[in-house]
Amino acid sequence: MLYSYLLVENQFAIESQPESPTREKRFAYSLYLDMLAMMVSIASDITRRGGDSPLYETRFIQCISKEEKIKALLSRHASGNWPLADAERHLITKIKESGLYKKFLKSENPGSASDEKIWQEIFNSIIMTDPALNQEIAGLENYSLSGVERMRKLIESTFSNFYASSDHLPDALKTLAMSMDKARELYFRLLDLPVRLAAMRDADIEEQRKKFLATAEERNPNMRFVENELVEYLRHSEELEAGLQRYGRSMSADDEPMLRALLRAIMASDIYKDYMEFPATDFEKDCEFWKNIYRQVIFNNPDFLEALEDKSVFWNDDLDIIGTFVVKTIRRISEHVKRSEERKENDSSAELSGNLFPVNDAEVLLPMYKDDVDARFGSELFSAVVINKEKYRTYIDNALDTRIWESERMAYMDIVVLLTAIAEMLNFPSIPLNVTVNEYIEIAKSYSTAKSGQFVHGMLGALVKNLKADGLLLK
Repeated sequence: MLYSYLLVENQFAIESQPESPTREKRFAYSLYLDMLAMMVSIASDITRRGGDSPLYETRFIQCISKEEKIKALLSRHASGNWPLADAERHLITKIKESGLYKKFLKSENPGSASDEKIWQEIFNSIIMTDPALNQEIAGLENYSLSGVERMRKLIESTFSNFYASSDHLPDALKTLAMSMDKARELYFRLLDLPVRLAAMRDADIEEQRKKFLATAEERNPNMRFVENELVEYLRHSEELEAGLQRYGRSMSADDEPMLRALLRAIMASDIYKDYMEFPATDFEKDCEFWKNIYRQVIFNNPDFLEALEDKSVFWNDDLDIIGTFVVKTIRRISEHVKRSEERKENDSSAELSGNLFPVNDAEVLLPMYKDDVDARFGSELFSAVVINKEKYRTYIDNALDTRIWESERMAYMDIVVLLTAIAEMLNFPSIPLNVTVNEYIEIAKSYSTAKSGQFVHGMLGALVKNLKADGLLLK
């Protein structure tokens, strides 16, 4: 989702040189660039205790400072040939002592409204109202009031374009939340599959029994698959039923061909044949049968995988992790029932009802999230990447060994993987560093090119070294 979002998001750029410029337009555009460069310069010079520059770290300044025209002006600024230098020194003090800046520091939170709007407020309330600056502007060649007004409109357009470049983040986060709901739906649908398939097989057996010339095997079939005790447990599970009610029942009527093909594949497997020939089974063996069927048949069945892809664009990616959750849930069910049986055996006063399956199984099925921190993780990680992508991309470029790799030729998916890894390292202190590094190496192997795992491995090593040296990474 991050890859798609970053690939198609509105890219921010400063205003371009006007076509067929008049003297006034040339003055306005030149002053416009001077104002942007001045804001970058002011931001870098306003520091606080510890040496960091919080205004410079804002997304607006990070975006502006990467523009080639602004870089050229800043080089001119460094050489001392800067017509607005005196006013700039005055503005640095004025901004640093302003209520806007102090409020920004108190509520500092990357990506918040204070981050997004602070420079527009500084420009309108402090920079353009400053008498010393306006006096220096009035002394510039080709000065005119209409030219200054045109410059202000260019600045306002720049702010508007900047906000528009990230204003669809809330929609992306809604899509992310929807994808998590779809993953939860897949979990319940997968758990319901044994019930659906056993019911289908039971119906087939009844049809065979009704045949006029039914064979002895058809009249007295092996019912082990249909009477599997895990299936019975799932059929009576209140938690599973509640999940299916919320997210939609299992495969609908138009999925019968797929279910039929899946049932044939199961019955043709050696796992099924061995299971049906066992002298006897118990709950544990019934659970083990379905775990093996999921791993070796269902999760590798092309008809089933195609059906998942047709139902949700998220499910092919979700299947690996949700599949492990389903297998883990079956193991939990097996252990839970075993403990229940042991308690009944040890409690002479327990009433033996014949029903081994508790109807309240909330502690057996896996929750959607383990806690509130886990629930917030996805959206916080996504937002951290989007908000800090320019800064994180600078870290990547600084860590890149240009003797081996060229920045422009990096696979974009590799960049997204690295951006996300940096976001996790810097924003989630409770996650061990080696866990993050190993995870994103595997993600690169799964989602990018054949060499991406090796490349991301090397880059993360360099990034960790640089971030620690700069005091940005403490874990």
